[in-house]
Amino acid sequence: MTNTGMNMRGKITFYEEKNFQGRSYECMNDCSDMTSNLSRCQSCRVESGCFMVYDRSNYMGNQCFMKRGEYSDYMSMMGMRDCIKSCRMIPMHRGQYRMKIYERENFGGQSHEMMEDCDNVMDRYRMNECQSCNVMDGHWLMYEQPQFRGKMMYMRPGEYRNFMDMGMSGQRFMSMRRITDSCN
Repeated sequence: MTNTGMNMRGKITFYEEKNFQGRSYECMNDCSDMTSNLSRCQSCRVESGCFMVYDRSNYMGNQCFMKRGEYSDYMSMMGMRDCIKSCRMIPMHRGQYRMKIYERENFGGQSHEMMEDCDNVMDRYRMNECQSCNVMDGHWLMYEQPQFRGKMMYMRPGEYRNFMDMGMSGQRFMSMRRITDSCN
């Protein structure tokens, strides 16, 4: 595969031990259950592309965004308490970004359409929280705190009626950021 093709797909290598030691598993697409490949994962290296990693199988639980770089001890760097159990490659998106956010689940309450990053939903839209959304274009990260801090959730195009159905019970999202092509 050419280097250009590699960048389009993305490549991440997981290691059982910190500092890239122990058995490794190379991944270039989604993996819903890493435990069949490694008993645990303590470090990783992203050679190209962007990935979301999850501390539960089937893309559930705490999530962490990873772009090109080396993560010799991702647990302390990313604040995750458990090993990586699944990962999802984030496809590169070119074009516009559009997402409609809703104050309540099932697309209820106040709503606003976004095309740019929003560092504080309360300040910009006077919304106390965001509990559902419709991603029309692009890939987004939603954060529990203003200024793109705290726990995050990856949103790809689709309708999200209730964040609790995605394993994010009690989660409020107060800032949103587009995932741009700066991953490579």
